[in-house]
Order: sequence, then C-alpha cells, then structure tokens
Amino acid sequence: MMRVEEAIERLLQASHLRVEAERTGLGNAVGRVLADDLVSPLDVPPADNSAMDGYAFRHADWPGPDGALPLSQRITAGSVPGALDAVSAARIFTGAETPPGADTVVMQEHCEETAQGVRILQRPAPGANIRRRGQDVRQSQVVLRRGHRLRPQDVGLSASLGLAELPVYRRLKVATIATGDELAEPGEKARPGQIYNSNRYLMHAQLSAWGFEVVDLGVARDTFDAVESVMREAAASADFIVTSGGVSVGEEDHVKDVVARLGALDLWKIAVKPGKPFAFGHVKGTPFIGLPGNPVSVFVTLLVIARGCLFASQGATDTRVRAVAGRAAVSRRETSREEYNRVRSTGSGLELYYNQSSGALFSICWSDGLVRQPSGTAIEEGDTVEYLPFQAFL
Repeated sequence: MMRVEEAIERLLQASHLRVEAERTGLGNAVGRVLADDLVSPLDVPPADNSAMDGYAFRHADWPGPDGALPLSQRITAGSVPGALDAVSAARIFTGAETPPGADTVVMQEHCEETAQGVRILQRPAPGANIRRRGQDVRQSQVVLRRGHRLRPQDVGLSASLGLAELPVYRRLKVATIATGDELAEPGEKARPGQIYNSNRYLMHAQLSAWGFEVVDLGVARDTFDAVESVMREAAASADFIVTSGGVSVGEEDHVKDVVARLGALDLWKIAVKPGKPFAFGHVKGTPFIGLPGNPVSVFVTLLVIARGCLFASQGATDTRVRAVAGRAAVSRRETSREEYNRVRSTGSGLELYYNQSSGALFSICWSDGLVRQPSGTAIEEGDTVEYLPFQAFL
C-alpha cells in the first residue's frame, strides 16, 4: 500500500494551475491566492512620526530636569508640522509627524508643563520614541509573494500601502458528487435501509471554507449510466471533481469504472486509517479525486491528502500543514497503517475519543484535531506526539 507522504507528493506533482488571474477588492480578498508579487508603492510609515503622546525636541537642547523648553507648536495626527523653533519643544500626539529639527520624543509621563514651557524630568536616549520613515516597509519592497494565500493581516497590510485591489487567481470551481442508493436527503423521511447524506454537505462545507466555488451536483445513484451522466456534467462545469464513495471494489462501486472510461484512473490503497480507498485521475481532462464513503474517512482524507492538491490547482505555493508537538493523555496500541486519531486538547494533554470508527461522525465534532501515529509505532501516555489542530487546515 502507498504511504501517505508518497500519495501527497504524487498529487502535488500532478497538480497544475487551473485558474486565471483577476483583480478583487480588499473586502473579498481573504482566502484568495495572489497571482503576482505584491510590491509596496510607498514607505510605511511615510514620514517620521511619534510612537506616543509626549513632547518632541532636539536632544542636544535638553536644559536639565530643572529647566524648561518653551512650547512652540502643537502637532496632532494628520496635521503637517512646521520646523521646530530653536531651543523649544512641540506638544505631539501618537502617530503625528515629528517636526523638522526634532530628533527625540519624550513620553508625557516624564514631563511637567509649567508657565515657562515643559520640564523634561527624565532625559530619554537620542532618537527615542520616533518611528522612522520606512521602518515597517520600504518603497519597492516585495511584501507578499505570488502564490501566497491571503490572511486578514495581509489585507490590513495591503490597505496600509494604499492598495484598494489585489491581483488574485480566480476561485477554483470544484464539482462535488456523493454516490449511493442508500442516501436520503436531510429534511426527507428516510426509508428503511437508508441513511442521511452527510458526505454531500460535509464536502460542500469544507471546500467552501477553503474559499473554493462549489458546484454541488447532488447524488449519483448506483448505476453506471447515472454516474457517467453526472461525471460528464462535472467535467464540463468545473475545474476539479471531488466525489465520495464508489471507489472500492464492490459490484455497485461504479465511479472507478466511469472515470477509467472517460479519462484515466489511479486507484490507490493508501496505508492510512481512516481512509484506505482513494482514487485520483481525470475525467475528460478535468482532474478528479475520489474519496472513501465513510464520513470520517471523507473528512480526514480531504484534509490530510486532498487539500494540498486542491490549493496547488488554485495557484498556492505553500500547501503543507505543519504539526505541533503535543502530549498524549492516553496510550494507543501499535498500528500497521499510519493512523490519524481524533483527539481533544485538554489541560492534561491530548485526550483520545473513545470510538475511532470511520463511521463515527460525532468524533470529529467532539475533537479539535488529529494525532498522527506513524505505522509500526505505539503511543504511550505522556509521549510527545504530532498534533494537527483542525485550525491548521483552514
């Protein structure tokens, strides 16, 4: 069976940019992928300014703690100061430009205003409390690289550079298909032998949370013709196809046969638990990923294995999810496959959910992440383990 890392690497090697560039406003930029390097058009800050409320003066003019400097001007944020008068101080507020001639700002708590001006009781170091022009960002500096997935702080930075729009890649359009005659839709009365269709909504929710445009093609019934029809529609309407179920070896698992007829298929058995059956290929040139049928397997393989390939197809350059160290609160016996255990972070460590079945959907709601357990290893209580919080997959 294929190792998880090998499967991820093969998917990334087969991934190609599937979308073109466009421009978007800052209000819609979070989660989008930059289509070009972002270069600063200006210095930030654009001029020397005060880091706090206080008094701006020339350090060499300090008259000692008993002397006073006359106040020559009052400078608020947004105003343009005049040159500082000789041997004087200026009242200044946080963010205000420092006047030409001043080289130091002293905080107001270290000063005392008198009829003669301001007494500076504690002399600061030369240049203290001044944010220098370009201290944060220099003009022409590349601040974000092409392929970077934009976060809220990146949007704030872009706004600070005066940019109202950003070059991004179009959202990847992902067609989703759930398969199975046993599936009933939420809100309907389930007949005997049916279960409610959780995979359809799980896939839709996760792909939408990643910022992709989801084309929900509903449920394909367990016939070759039904699966072929919806696969043709998916290939014509989307940049990528993701399905759940139908990729195992059962007589009613038609997805793999349809994909083989309409394109090409690699049917992988990955040494992972949950989620051993996994398919990858293309349908009439549109890339395809076939997830397992059990809901926990859908969730885990979508996060751990499929995520990087999808983001690479969107133009992202860094698609890896990095584990953090955690402490196991319970023991876990040796596993023959790489296992992703559902856990919750507590004060005593990472607590294991009691039911690790691939059908126990509540387990991924109870938990807040996964512990990666390499094949051939056991976990003892107190061991340091690789913890993948769900937040890291966003």
